[in-house]
Amino acid sequence: MPVRLVCDSTADLSDADRDAGRVIVVPLTVIFGEEALIDGVDIDAARFYERMRTSTHNPTTSQPAPAEFEAAFRDAAADGSSVVCTTLSAEMSGTHGAALQAREAVPELDVHVVDTRTVAIGHNALVRAAVEAVAQGRSAAEIVELIRAIIPRQRSVFTVDTLEYLRRGGRIGGARALLGSVLNIKPVLQVADGRIEAHDRVRTYQRALDRIASEVITATGETGRRARVVLGHADRLADCRGLADRVRDHCEGEPDIIEIGPIVGCHAGPGTIGLSFYLP
Repeated sequence: MPVRLVCDSTADLSDADRDAGRVIVVPLTVIFGEEALIDGVDIDAARFYERMRTSTHNPTTSQPAPAEFEAAFRDAAADGSSVVCTTLSAEMSGTHGAALQAREAVPELDVHVVDTRTVAIGHNALVRAAVEAVAQGRSAAEIVELIRAIIPRQRSVFTVDTLEYLRRGGRIGGARALLGSVLNIKPVLQVADGRIEAHDRVRTYQRALDRIASEVITATGETGRRARVVLGHADRLADCRGLADRVRDHCEGEPDIIEIGPIVGCHAGPGTIGLSFYLP
């Protein structure tokens, strides 16, 4: 059977990637005060960060309803396709639970729901791998197996200008201990077992970027293999391009750069930059 892909909007797919891979995206919602905005429909990353800098409201997010996933599954399976759906980590959001509820509502369809245990750049990298597998004609079961094989090998590391947004959103996990650090300390964070955890701390933003680049450089140097890399930024394109230049020689193909969207942006804040990689 052919396979169609569904993911939530934290994968931050561009319109071109979405169209090329025939991926159906189920959006989360950004809330500014009393105003609810659909991610990727009512607001994009550029407008979000511009508004975040000037808004008196601290934005929050809301997960999709199960009915939204159900509609996406029915749409994806309309031609008889099997469906593979990826979601951000269940440790960070109830989105995965909503997708599981939707799967139960369509027992007549062949739907597979995968908790990626990650978000944003990590989620994006897994969807890219799934799109390639669909193009190769792999079955839904094979694609699920591929994604689950990559997850424990994947490393996602990033830095933020401040931990305040993560603290407000309750997504800080084991990085909470860094909250007491002096102001000129820059945290290097990681996604570990589905949660945001402390990885290191350095004195400057540039050293944080050096530390992030070293993750790829060290891993590929130890194995002699090149990595699949996705880089992401929240309102820091120039810095992200510089980071891409640092790791380019260690990548399998050209490293992909994405703009981290409003959903993760609400919790990580402007100035976030990082990368996710795995060795094929």
